[in-house]
Amino acid sequence: RFVNNMMILHRSSGCLAAARQGHPPGSVKLLAHGDWVREQMSARGETTLDELCVALAERGIEVHRATVGRFLHRLGLSNKKKPQGKRAA
Repeated sequence: RFVNNMMILHRSSGCLAAARQGHPPGSVKLLAHGDWVREQMSARGETTLDELCVALAERGIEVHRATVGRFLHRLGLSNKKKPQGKRAA
């Protein structure tokens, strides 16, 4: 069976190299909005990930807060960790 699969792969693609697996690296949803995110972070100052997720949702972009955090890290930006009421004095 393995040899048959290799023959089929060779016939269809011309080589036996394995195809890349998984999702493409980076956040495709947020790439087009990088400039807007930078502007929001500079205009608002300290912003939590949740606040930024809500602002993105208002623009029609539904993303998880972890995705936003990784995107900010890739842009070299930082965010406020906790909302105003949850911070220690």
